[in-house]
Amino acid sequence: MRVHPICAFDDNYIWAIETNTNDGVIIVDPGEATPVFEWLKENNKTITAVFVTHHHYDHTGGIADLTKKYSCPVIGPHNPEIKTITQAVQEGERFSMAGVDWEVIETPGHTLDHISFYTPGFLFCGDTLFSGGCGRMFEGTPEQFSQSLLKLRQLPGDTRVFCAHEYTQANLTFAQKVEPDNPILKSYAEKVKMLREQNEITLPSTLNLELAINPFLRFDQKSVMKAASEHAGSVKNAPEDVFYTIRQWKDNG
Repeated sequence: MRVHPICAFDDNYIWAIETNTNDGVIIVDPGEATPVFEWLKENNKTITAVFVTHHHYDHTGGIADLTKKYSCPVIGPHNPEIKTITQAVQEGERFSMAGVDWEVIETPGHTLDHISFYTPGFLFCGDTLFSGGCGRMFEGTPEQFSQSLLKLRQLPGDTRVFCAHEYTQANLTFAQKVEPDNPILKSYAEKVKMLREQNEITLPSTLNLELAINPFLRFDQKSVMKAASEHAGSVKNAPEDVFYTIRQWKDNG
């Protein structure tokens, strides 16, 4: 299975999943149709299915135009706001698409309807988990979001993480405020800086890497708990409390 990034807006990635079953690809979170149409034409591909992680427009805005040309299923969360969905899925549901078996993981926090798509080795997590960070908590609660991240932590370490935005460099700048003495984080931040200077993509990441550098997955590490407590004055060690403190810290600069 090969995964190709399609750039959209200023920093979005729409993912095209090629499974070698035919000339079709699975398109994940198409916020815009035009760059997808261009990529399909350049690569002589069609669309087999569309996967949707949540309702935000920068993940759904291109679906209607794409499905006008390509008659394909649109698989996403149970949310009537996403009128283009033809197959709503939920936690633990498994289905086969393009010769690949997929599992649905509900990951609320960024939004209440957020889901992620997993097949061994590959995680498409929308805005729940970023490299070095996570999405803003627009609709969920700290407990929901931290539980979603705990679910993703249980996946195999070699899982490749395909998130939907090129936020890595900014996320690592913040991560180093939380863990300034983390040598893996420091080294990776230098690598990402070089990649971005060359306008190179920093994704996918891996879960093992994120577990070593991402404070939003490392909320039970002493260094992260200490930083959260020092920043807020006093923080309980429960995952949701540490998570909320770090999230507020990042949101408020």
